[in-house]
Amino acid sequence: MRVLLQRVNHAQVKIDGEIVGKIQKGYLLLVGFAPDDTSDKIDYLVHKITNLRVFESEPGKMNLGLKDVNGEILSVSQFTLYADVKKGNRPGFSNAAKPDLAQPLYEEFNQKLAATGIHVETGHFGADMKVELENDGPVTIMYEK
Repeated sequence: MRVLLQRVNHAQVKIDGEIVGKIQKGYLLLVGFAPDDTSDKIDYLVHKITNLRVFESEPGKMNLGLKDVNGEILSVSQFTLYADVKKGNRPGFSNAAKPDLAQPLYEEFNQKLAATGIHVETGHFGADMKVELENDGPVTIMYEK
């Protein structure tokens, strides 16, 4: 499981020009799954993400977590996080979980994020989505489990 986390001032995801998910201050998560991913990996990453302290308590001190700032999460499925570009110029995606496995894992991940009390918005699994964001400083973190 791979999650690319971006701290944002706001973010939204559109499908065919319609906004399907939108947040203000919080995290934009791009989420990808591998064939060997499990509920245990999801639990671990949900804990790590929801307890991450990357919001400033004072200038230069990242000491506050998502709940401390009433932050939200926009979670977007992104199988291309598993792109293999070692050979040639075209990426391969054989390391990504197939949709029939990845979709239930993505839904479980989002349900477990929401169960922590954090507001979670999502894109639509497998859709052609347009993601817009205003990042909040140079805070981009890659999780891999």
